[in-house]
Amino acid sequence: MLNNHLKFAWRNLRKNKGYTLINVGGLALGMAVALVIGLWVNDELSHDNYFTHKDKIAQIYRSTTQNGNTNTNSFLPIPLAQTLRESYGDNFDNVVLSSWNVQQFLEYKETNIPRQGNFMQSEAPELLDLKIVKGERDGLREVNSIMLNESTAHALFGNEDPIGKVIRVQKTFDLMVTAVYQDIPFNTTFRDLTFIIPWKHYQANNEWVAGNVDSWGTNSFQLFVRIADKVSMTEVSKSIGDVILENNENFAASSPKIFLLPMQDWYLHGEFEQGVQVGGRITYVWLFGIIGVFVLLLACINFMNLSTARSEKRAKEVGIRKSIGSQRSQLIHQFLSESFLVSLLAFVLAIALVVMSLDGFNQIAQKEIEFPFLNIWFWIVSLLFILTTTLLAGSYPSLYLSSFHPVKVLKGTFKAGQNASIPRKILVVVQFTVSVAFIIGTIIVMKQINHAQNRPIGYDQDGLIQIPTFSPEFMGKTDLLRTEFINSRAVVNMGTSSAPTTDIWSVQSGYDWEGKPEGFQESLAWTAVSADYAETLKLNIVQGRNFSRDRATDSLAVLINEAAVEYMGFENPIGQLISDSDAEEPSPPLRIIGVVEDMVAQSPYQSVMQGMYVFDRFGIINYYYLRLNPDQSASKSLAAIERIFTRHFPTVPFQYQFVDDEYGNKFASEQRLGTLSGIFTVLAIIISCLGLFGLTSFVAEQRTKEIGVRKVLGATVFNMWNMLSKEFLKLVTISSLVAIPIAYNVMNDWLQEYQYRITLKWWIFGLAMLGALLLTLITVSFQAIRAAQQNPVKSLRME
Repeated sequence: MLNNHLKFAWRNLRKNKGYTLINVGGLALGMAVALVIGLWVNDELSHDNYFTHKDKIAQIYRSTTQNGNTNTNSFLPIPLAQTLRESYGDNFDNVVLSSWNVQQFLEYKETNIPRQGNFMQSEAPELLDLKIVKGERDGLREVNSIMLNESTAHALFGNEDPIGKVIRVQKTFDLMVTAVYQDIPFNTTFRDLTFIIPWKHYQANNEWVAGNVDSWGTNSFQLFVRIADKVSMTEVSKSIGDVILENNENFAASSPKIFLLPMQDWYLHGEFEQGVQVGGRITYVWLFGIIGVFVLLLACINFMNLSTARSEKRAKEVGIRKSIGSQRSQLIHQFLSESFLVSLLAFVLAIALVVMSLDGFNQIAQKEIEFPFLNIWFWIVSLLFILTTTLLAGSYPSLYLSSFHPVKVLKGTFKAGQNASIPRKILVVVQFTVSVAFIIGTIIVMKQINHAQNRPIGYDQDGLIQIPTFSPEFMGKTDLLRTEFINSRAVVNMGTSSAPTTDIWSVQSGYDWEGKPEGFQESLAWTAVSADYAETLKLNIVQGRNFSRDRATDSLAVLINEAAVEYMGFENPIGQLISDSDAEEPSPPLRIIGVVEDMVAQSPYQSVMQGMYVFDRFGIINYYYLRLNPDQSASKSLAAIERIFTRHFPTVPFQYQFVDDEYGNKFASEQRLGTLSGIFTVLAIIISCLGLFGLTSFVAEQRTKEIGVRKVLGATVFNMWNMLSKEFLKLVTISSLVAIPIAYNVMNDWLQEYQYRITLKWWIFGLAMLGALLLTLITVSFQAIRAAQQNPVKSLRME
């Protein structure tokens, strides 16, 4: 019976090629979008699944409250690790201190490559359950050892056995390779962990780290743990919450609390507001999941509309089959078989579309998703997906078509009637409501991105490059290099900084100034800069003056930004003194000599943090900033800079970044959201218009004789076009009126996540509505004008 149903369905589809093409094509597009989004959602939800003990691994977070605002982050002091081992050891299988991800140059013989990795305590391989390919799992027990992932080991040693080989790191340290571990997949938090160097080495060779071994006030490190099987995350978080206060009462004013953030929450639920976990990327997962469902729904609506629109053409077929004994259930099965065949064909086409587009999608979404051809669960889910689509798209048409009365049909008295079109109109309204909402959402996302991109950033990015100076070889050569760079005419100025322009690396407290409110708990972004920094970046000095090389007293000078002036309550900031009350040894106060325009260093969507730029008298140099000569090409200038760089650092690879590119990376997440939303919106519109095109063609076909009679009686092409178009324009207008308040509420809530945001304007919604009406007009007009131009003689000759 099923075989007969499928054969009959196939013949029917072949007989109506235009209808089949629209149905299969529209459904394939919808399925392709749903498949791509499904693969993306699965990749997001499976983040960090590589780690065997994902449900037991956590990172320690800290919440502090200052001036009524609670801040949550993962910056922690070194002694916390040992305290957790000694006082709460029964709760943990592993406790591991870690640096932040750093880039190091790894050298073996003639090979010198930059790689990302961490300094971690010796239990790191066990905590992460790394898959050891060669060597020993406890390979971090020796101070001068290093563990490499497979790709890094191959890049350094080729086919040689790396175990026991000695490599040079940063041209400074010789470390022996003790283990090689499997590359950690892309969709994990530790995907850039290409090497691990022992924490003992980090501490022994870094004075700043060694000096803070017993300091509870230096919060600059990460701490990862794996809890014991007998305890829960909640229990451990409660038990360790007050550890910092128990060991140092000086922090009582900020009420520090520590807690565990499980690995399963790092990626999707890692955002906090006022100390409360509020979500994160899970918002995008829900958003795109809903988009996928709605796009598939649009395609299914096309199928329903086109199937029911052809009801009168199938009426005689139903009448004859009922008159010779077919049961309604058999007819339902027949029409569902037809729906299944369409869904199956559409799914095959959808897979082809997904395979062809997956590389482009990965590039936009910054993913490494592969099509799961060999995954049995994918095919099981796909079968359920096809069956669900079959029922979704075919249930209403099959129930509707199988309900016709054979007597009326065979007498020729059957007419679908005006009420029969009501469900189709409702479906068209639903379809275009979704499309208009997508259009509005995409416009608002792009407007928000452009709004932030056009925000004044406080300095001039054009022709500005930064060179990282993390190697010890850079020590003591700054003035010499500056002179040579400028004399080469490649650059017009050069400054140095302890942090990049695109981030804040240090937030400090413990400062006093005149007029500071009693009990005020301050925090100031802190950056050490050279005398030429502000001039090189072309910072706008709004009050006072810049640093001067000719004034010895400027070694105790400081610039503050406009946000700091308001934050610190200064009316006349120039000349005010700032003293460090937390310094272990008395130090002279810093004098404010100038106020600079707020410089956007962190998120361009948030307010600028209050900050200070301190004259660098201790040589805390992590970046060179070079202003390229605008009178010659950038390529020529960069070539000259590289020649000078290579002469002084022959073994250090020349690396630089254009500051505007680095700043542009801050928009990457929102730009990906905007790009993907735009693509899905275009596809949704195509699907909707495809269905509208098919529906219009059937309406025009149904009214062929009416059009012929009207033309004989003198109706013009415009009259015919108006008659066929106005009904659909009414439906799209209703759709827009429904979509606008929905889109407004959703997008207004989304914009609340950003402090620096656009204001929703009425024209955004008007533009979306106008666009939908124009698209409808174009789609409908093609068929309407074509039908109106037909020769009435041909339309009426059957009479």
